Amino acid sequence: MAPSSPNNVVCVMDASTPLGIALVDRLLRLKFTVHVAIHSNISEFMFNGYDNKSLKIFHSDPFDYHSIVDALRGCCGLFYTFDPPRHQSTFDDDEMMVIGEMEVRAAHNVLEACAQTNTIDKVVFTSSVAAVIWGQDSNSTSVSHLDERFWSDVHFCRKFKLWHGLSKTLAEKTAWALARDRGVNMVSVNAGLLVGPDLTIDNPYLKGAAEMYESGLFVTVDLNYLVEAHIRVFQDLSSYGRYICFNHAINTNDDAADLARKLTSLPPGEEQQFTREIPQRISNKKLNKLLMNFKGESK
Repeated sequence: MAPSSPNNVVCVMDASTPLGIALVDRLLRLKFTVHVAIHSNISEFMFNGYDNKSLKIFHSDPFDYHSIVDALRGCCGLFYTFDPPRHQSTFDDDEMMVIGEMEVRAAHNVLEACAQTNTIDKVVFTSSVAAVIWGQDSNSTSVSHLDERFWSDVHFCRKFKLWHGLSKTLAEKTAWALARDRGVNMVSVNAGLLVGPDLTIDNPYLKGAAEMYESGLFVTVDLNYLVEAHIRVFQDLSSYGRYICFNHAINTNDDAADLARKLTSLPPGEEQQFTREIPQRISNKKLNKLLMNFKGESK
């Protein structure tokens, strides 16, 4: 159930992403009523077969404030994710900056709509490990482990054209600023690289893969684990702040080779840099503790 609301209606936005679809399925199995928010150009057929009494579809545009409010009406919670366009390797720097600005604007609109929806008890905001790891401090060997307290340096991201890290950092910071200013109860799930059948070499998360590997910061997450993390941080009354989410670290030759086989190819020179075992330097202890506590309470 929701943190404190008597109803069990939640919204998943954008529900057309792999994470969104999986969240909808899991929430319905948990007997939630789900407002499925998808873009107007997305077919509703992907949700055929579900009980229409428990699922309501809304064509919601994150740049259209009123459509967001419509989707949130009557909901006690929101699961929000912004999936950047694929094939970003074909975009130039100006286009990448525009995409980042769009993600920031969408985050602002969604959190503002949540602040104006008096039934919303909790927002689960999907962010990325890329909003944690990039910057001089985070890549320094003087820092033993990174955790939720760290933020990627936006100047560092701009300098090295780490557009995914830049957009995720700015969007999450925008969401946190608005949530705190407007009193919205929000938690973020900062996910590693989502590994699944849709993963390709042009996934924007993979920019800087060699540097992540060498720094002990290259982590991945399976879809089921990511879904479970979202559900648990929503249901747990004590959840707060940011949660780094991954269940595998890429820090050996075998790990790198396994990932390479899941991709069509590796960029020139990238594969040769995966040469030795690297100590893991990023921690997901906060999330692991929450998940362990939940399992203990459910026994």
